[in-house]
Amino acid sequence: MTSKVMPDLQQSRDYRKIPIQKVGVKNISYPIVVQDKRKKIQHTVATVDMYVDLPHQFKGTHMSRFVEILNRHREQVALDRLEVILKEMQQKLGARTAHLRVEFPYFIDKIAPVSKARSLMEYTCEFDACMDDTLLDFVLGVKVPVTSLCPCSKELSRFGAHNQRSIISVKVRYRDFIWIEDLVELIEQCGSSPLYALLKRSDEKYVTEQAFENPRFVEDMVREAYLRLAAAENITWFSVEAENFESIHNHSAYAAVESGLPKKG
Repeated sequence: MTSKVMPDLQQSRDYRKIPIQKVGVKNISYPIVVQDKRKKIQHTVATVDMYVDLPHQFKGTHMSRFVEILNRHREQVALDRLEVILKEMQQKLGARTAHLRVEFPYFIDKIAPVSKARSLMEYTCEFDACMDDTLLDFVLGVKVPVTSLCPCSKELSRFGAHNQRSIISVKVRYRDFIWIEDLVELIEQCGSSPLYALLKRSDEKYVTEQAFENPRFVEDMVREAYLRLAAAENITWFSVEAENFESIHNHSAYAAVESGLPKKG
């Protein structure tokens, strides 16, 4: 019995003449390896998005090939392998551009300021990589939770001031490798106080008073981050967002800033 050739509908002609910039798969849960400044490597589980461009003449792309490519790099999905994966996506899918976004939880061993109690603090990070022909563009992103204390509340109130947990989201392009830990530490300096997963009473006193002596609006936090990132010679471009999950309002306070064009060199 002869096997029947299966039709390849994705490669059939489309007559609407509309190219698609991104087509692919989203929200693949997958194990990856991330470089850890202290322990060399850290294993984590990421959410992966993979896209390519689709020329106007083709009806569709082959979705299964994205997962096949990812499976071929099993246990090797790491920062230094992204370019290899992107090139394979271009080749296997006949695309000019390939996009790969990897979002993952990253854990940093933090020490409480007074008791020195150790705990693991979680940060949401992302790798956003794009290969356009032979040009690679890579953006590192990290979301850093901090405490922010309201300067206005401190000025107006006879007792204390309201504060809240805030998220400072940063994306950077850079020349040479940058550690996630170093970027987190830089951004934590922009809030009223860092956050910790574990605090004893002596630590609570310390961070509460630290925040009270260092009030920050969302505007203050993005400006402080701007100054620190702009001063870092290794960083060529960045964007910063800050969101306060307000403790006395039924809304968030928000601010965002972005640097100019990437620095040359």
